[in-house]
Amino acid sequence: MAYSILLRPAALRDLKGLPAEMRKRIEKAIDRLKDDPRPVKSRKLVGFDDEWRPRVGDYRVLYVINDADRRVMIARVAHRREVYR
Repeated sequence: MAYSILLRPAALRDLKGLPAEMRKRIEKAIDRLKDDPRPVKSRKLVGFDDEWRPRVGDYRVLYVINDADRRVMIARVAHRREVYR
């Protein structure tokens, strides 16, 4: 059963500010999280229970997995030098 994808307002703003080509790549990566919220190339953030980050080029997508509700909440999408601030 697939997970539903929810984007926080900050993540939507982040996506709108990206170049079109990078936005498409990131949207494809987010869409793949529906079937597998823990892909091989995604890493769990240290010190958090269920926060993950896949790498898409120089960008990171920060998200939280809720297995009980089968939801993936996208929190932020930003360049790697800015995302953890």
